[in-house]
Amino acid sequence: MTTLLVAEHSNTALNDATAKALTAALALGGDVHILVAGKGCAGAGEAAAKLEGAAKVLVAEGDAYEHQLAEPVAELILSLAGSYDAIVAPATTNGKNILPRVAAKLDVMQISDIIAVDSADTFKRPIYAGNAIQTVQSTDPKKVITVRTASFAAAGEGGSAAVESIAAASDTGISYFVGEEIAKSDRPELASARVIISGGRALGSEEKFNEVITPVADKLGAAIGASRAAVDAGYAPNDWQVGQTGKVVAPELYIAAGISGAIQHLAGMKDSKVIVAINKDEEAPIFQVADYGLVADLFEALPELEKSL
Repeated sequence: MTTLLVAEHSNTALNDATAKALTAALALGGDVHILVAGKGCAGAGEAAAKLEGAAKVLVAEGDAYEHQLAEPVAELILSLAGSYDAIVAPATTNGKNILPRVAAKLDVMQISDIIAVDSADTFKRPIYAGNAIQTVQSTDPKKVITVRTASFAAAGEGGSAAVESIAAASDTGISYFVGEEIAKSDRPELASARVIISGGRALGSEEKFNEVITPVADKLGAAIGASRAAVDAGYAPNDWQVGQTGKVVAPELYIAAGISGAIQHLAGMKDSKVIVAINKDEEAPIFQVADYGLVADLFEALPELEKSL
């Protein structure tokens, strides 16, 4: 069995999600080839070659791949698909955008958001906001799979895979890049942060959110997250949202302040290594998953914590 892993990268650098998805791909058995498609992405290709377990790295350079548009990248994958038994990608925005098109063109079902590999054709994935785990067995000749990277450890470095340049596939020209606005921040990226502190609706306003959460995040060198309720109320921007409809994270430390713990939020952070919950409602569902729970007023507890750090 040979697997094609679609790399997540920024053209200049490889994303940590690729190393985690590689762990899942290797569990399928057989060789794993990593596809790095982009523009000026040779550095990302070299980084992929150093990942332990990668058998080969395919680098496709082209203007059409610079922004990871689904249509041209899917055409490239389809041009290679005949040599592979499985096509895997991290369940990132790009993976969720590209692989459904690949699956549709191959006329196979997509297996989304897997959290475990039981065998080459059997996988586990969360359903009902993570309240149940579904075991899926696929009889399709080719498996198209996205990986919930929070559930897999990153593959280590130390590999020395061969790097091969491949020709770009023909661009259908049915989509084109218009523009993007990228939020700039000195903080760690939320999806790959080691420490995250998140605030909920109990903070009451954007000003209070920044006044109470930010100083603790600064002391811990942490990324800042938020519940959907806090985002919907305008206390925090959309890209801070953690949960079923936001980002799925698994940091070493997750601090939930003023978050009740609705199942949609728990689905996005319950795989964190250590969970600390601060809430004045001792019946809050968040305490059911917390390793450490503090029943307290967050407006008193967080400033005290910040002074102690």
